Amino acid sequence: MSADKKKTTKSKTKAEEFGIFEPVFRSRKERLHAGESLLEGMPHSSHAVWKPPRKHRDPIDILEESNRYRLPSLVPVRYGRMLRSPFTFLRGSSGLMAYDLAATPNTGIQVQACGDCHLLNFGLFATPERNLIFDINDFDETTPAPWEWDIKRLAISFAVAARGNRLTDKEAEASAVECVRAYRERLRECSKLSPLEVWYDRLDAQTIVDMAPNAKVKKTREQLIEKAKTRVGDYLYPTISGEVGGRRRLIDQPPILFHIYEKDFEQRVYMALEDYRLSLPHERRVLFDRYRLEDIALKAVGIGSVGTYCFVGLFFSAENHPLLLQFKEACPSVLEPYAGKSVYENHGQRVVTGQRLMQSSSDIFLGWTQGQKGRDFFVRQLRDMKMSAPIEGASAEQMKMYAELCGLTLARAHAKSGDAALISGYLGKSDTFDQAIGEFALTYADQNAKDHAALVAAEKSGRIKALIEED
Repeated sequence: MSADKKKTTKSKTKAEEFGIFEPVFRSRKERLHAGESLLEGMPHSSHAVWKPPRKHRDPIDILEESNRYRLPSLVPVRYGRMLRSPFTFLRGSSGLMAYDLAATPNTGIQVQACGDCHLLNFGLFATPERNLIFDINDFDETTPAPWEWDIKRLAISFAVAARGNRLTDKEAEASAVECVRAYRERLRECSKLSPLEVWYDRLDAQTIVDMAPNAKVKKTREQLIEKAKTRVGDYLYPTISGEVGGRRRLIDQPPILFHIYEKDFEQRVYMALEDYRLSLPHERRVLFDRYRLEDIALKAVGIGSVGTYCFVGLFFSAENHPLLLQFKEACPSVLEPYAGKSVYENHGQRVVTGQRLMQSSSDIFLGWTQGQKGRDFFVRQLRDMKMSAPIEGASAEQMKMYAELCGLTLARAHAKSGDAALISGYLGKSDTFDQAIGEFALTYADQNAKDHAALVAAEKSGRIKALIEED
């Protein structure tokens, strides 16, 4: 290299070496244009097509592979819950959909993705200031990944849920399209805001009430909000615990809730608690230190998480005020084989960081720890005004209204970590992308129904075992 060239060569900053930060310092107009230019190689219509990625794609093999981190005794519970309907199958098969979505077109623009973005992973919960907000509430699979994977899974969930409510395919597709429309339009609005304005943005309960199109919907939303306010630990703990030998103990309800009696288990629990405590900010440690652990038990939760370790910890203050914490195992994200390995050694930290990055406000007890045999966990309150929308039996209009809320929320979450202007440039102002994803969602809903049928057949043939729980 000549002396002249040495003088003009600019040394790269660490940010430039790793390819971060630089794009967001371009003007909004430049980023919109950069997004638009991606349409030349990937038109919106390319997202409408669904074809299984491989000839011999076996959904049961993929589901069985996802059981490698699970307790064998609880795998039948997982399958039993997935068997109930195509929608419950979708909820429990995020790994299968990740496998499929990885083969679909994407622009290469990454965000902090939820990874399990279906309509029941949104809902109401309390902020640290005790205000009710609507946001994403499940982050077990969160990791940086293409933004398309979240919006596609969310749209598909509306199509599948609508069919489950016996709505027509036209109505099912309309709910998916409405979700994408709200996402697209809100993302463009976010692209005009300052980073701080996006960070502070939230969809609170009163705003949801104010958005109601008529008095009937307004009353329904107000009733749902009032019900959410009663869903707190103070009301839950008496129903899952009782007096045993003068102590308050969680009540065994195997295989759903039960104690573990193993050598040195109590010692391992207290070591994990100390590790969790150190993950909290200093001021939260002061709060946590005012509670003592009274009991802890294993609980089978959700559908996709069934079989992974999940503990419920019952704590009391000096004056016997209860606190319920959930210690939920964090396994590698289902997106990891396709989006890359997490930068965090502890997957609990991966979940917590992703949650804080995507949510507008997070649980004050959110933290992480490492438990027995190197298993990672994240920690949060078990119930803090958390409530999902009652989707079962919802009308076509109700589905569309809920789709709008979810689409708006996902757009804000993606705008916090990703480049809203770049994605918005690609999405454009017309509804061509919305329609393409609506078509894709309906076609993939057919695939989901086939995969659910394959699970039913596998259970009947004895290939897998399922435990059907009583309602």
